[in-house]
Amino acid sequence: MKYSSLVMGLAALAVPMLTNGAEVKTELLESYAKHSQYLDVKISPRGDYLAATSRNEEGSVLLTVLDINESKILSITQGNGRESVSSFQWANNERLIMTMAREIGSLDAPVPTGEIFAMNADGSNQVILTGPRSSDGNYEFAQVVDYLPEDPEAIMIYTRSFFSKEPYLDLYTMKVTSGRKRSEGRVPLRAYASTNVQVVLDSDGVSRMVLGIDPNEKNKTVILGRDGANKDWYEVDSYYETDGGFMPLLMLPGTDQVLGLSDSQSDTRSLSVLDLSTKQETVMAEHPNTDLMPIMSVKNGRANEVIGAAFEYNGIDTFFFDDVEDKDYARLVQSLIATFPGQSVGINSSTRDNRKLIVRVESVNAPAKFYLFDRDKRALTPIAAAKPWLDGHTIPTTQTIVYKSRDGLDIHALLTLPNGKEAKDLPLILLPHGGPHGIRDSMGSMDSDAKVLAEHGYAVLQPNFRGSGGFGRKFMELGYKNWGTTMINDMTDGVMHLVKEKIADPDRVCVYGASYGGYAAVQSGIREPDLYKCIVGFVGVYDLNLMYEQGDISEAQAGRNYLDQVLPSDSEGRTEQSPIDNVDKLKAPVFIIQGGADIRVPEEHAFRLRDALKEREHPYEWLYKKGEGHGFYKPENNVERWQKMLAFFEEHIGD
Repeated sequence: MKYSSLVMGLAALAVPMLTNGAEVKTELLESYAKHSQYLDVKISPRGDYLAATSRNEEGSVLLTVLDINESKILSITQGNGRESVSSFQWANNERLIMTMAREIGSLDAPVPTGEIFAMNADGSNQVILTGPRSSDGNYEFAQVVDYLPEDPEAIMIYTRSFFSKEPYLDLYTMKVTSGRKRSEGRVPLRAYASTNVQVVLDSDGVSRMVLGIDPNEKNKTVILGRDGANKDWYEVDSYYETDGGFMPLLMLPGTDQVLGLSDSQSDTRSLSVLDLSTKQETVMAEHPNTDLMPIMSVKNGRANEVIGAAFEYNGIDTFFFDDVEDKDYARLVQSLIATFPGQSVGINSSTRDNRKLIVRVESVNAPAKFYLFDRDKRALTPIAAAKPWLDGHTIPTTQTIVYKSRDGLDIHALLTLPNGKEAKDLPLILLPHGGPHGIRDSMGSMDSDAKVLAEHGYAVLQPNFRGSGGFGRKFMELGYKNWGTTMINDMTDGVMHLVKEKIADPDRVCVYGASYGGYAAVQSGIREPDLYKCIVGFVGVYDLNLMYEQGDISEAQAGRNYLDQVLPSDSEGRTEQSPIDNVDKLKAPVFIIQGGADIRVPEEHAFRLRDALKEREHPYEWLYKKGEGHGFYKPENNVERWQKMLAFFEEHIGD
């Protein structure tokens, strides 16, 4: 690692206000494609320093530390060569913990190195704490489990072997100055391929609960607990996803109670508390239609009390409990949320006494911004913006809509409309999300694809079709084995809803998506050949049988269990729902976009679809980037992708 005292330029890049028209607005595309300048901001425990990750002109992520009282930069730290800072946190008021990511081989997107680094706020005393470049030289992947605010000189980590396919996790308390470790035992669950093991500590820094997935039992979730340090582990619960169960988040301070999300007693995920001493679960709050997430107060650097819940249904919303102890903190959070209506508001970090806080605010219509809130001065000061070059630009507005599917389900969707045009007889792009299960299109963060298309005059529909996450287990399971049937119907029904409302012109509709969305785009054109005038598939799945043969999902037993759960049970059923086997039904021209380093959906899917279209002399276009993975990472590649997509859409449904 290297240290530099150079001052970073903080001036925003100016973006001209552009009017809508048929031409491709390249400068605007570059603004949307450019990676966020500021990624994260955190304040030190005593409030002396701010640390922030930001990108330089070459695209590398740096860590900058500023002295708040002196208003000066103390240090700028970056990795060697193609390394970037991936994450960071204050271990104490003077020392920072970091992880790094590195561009590897031909892959354009950086991947975590599995190493943990530490340094002082001024950039001194830099130490590689774990991994092959550390003093012990062990080839192990390490991750921080807890920052142990009650012990400012140490953190809790786990390590696992780089070489084992089914490793156990070893827990250690590690000094943040030297990297010296003290064993805290082995987690009695394996980290099988494509699964994670979760470790929950109590307020004394003792591991009390672990959760893992057993692929040998059809991906059964297994939860173990123990009554204290050096006590025996025992099974708390085990369940299959279709049965619902408890997902631990954290232990409530000074108790044997674990706060979690649970659908064991409800269809949606409720806020629940599990008592380890009795194994009894108590539901605190639930929403009948959507999942909840807890809003916590913070005390002495740890989450302390559940003061409310956040959820998204017809928009971003919250509610708060009346009978809380820390009423002052609850009022503070409610005041911040009220300051930014319709946006996602989170406390990113705070001083140990909670007098100064870093607040992160973002939404589907606004990139993230960071503010410093001083409770004593009652002052909220903007300090950084993720994409300052979009400040002052009127971004097309995204709103929520609800429509009925043909079999009576309520389908929630996002609708983005172009600026300066009446919402009448607009050309429409259907944009289904990837995943597909457990994923949802949210009002909480901006989708650059939707905004770019709307900037060029198109209405954009993003339906949360059956199978999407956040609307309950039953809604998600309705999509299982129906990737190419009823899930597609939900998308078509959304298009027809906009046609009926006279928002969309039925003669000017195209469909575009990535990953599962790429599959859905081509499958929509197969099922509704007269509706869609063009199709764009980006890193899409086009052969469901091939999913069992290639890609990182099928390489692991957990992934194969997932495919068995969500895809048709036999080869014949998968063939019936595979675009590659039904291209004869297509009428619309197809644009195929693929990355050559994609391990989730290997390039063979795109090649097979291209060859099938070529054999039938069906019109198609092709864009291939050798070093890109599952989605394009480099801004210039996304600019090129959008330029060619927009020309394609203009040709087929433009004015």
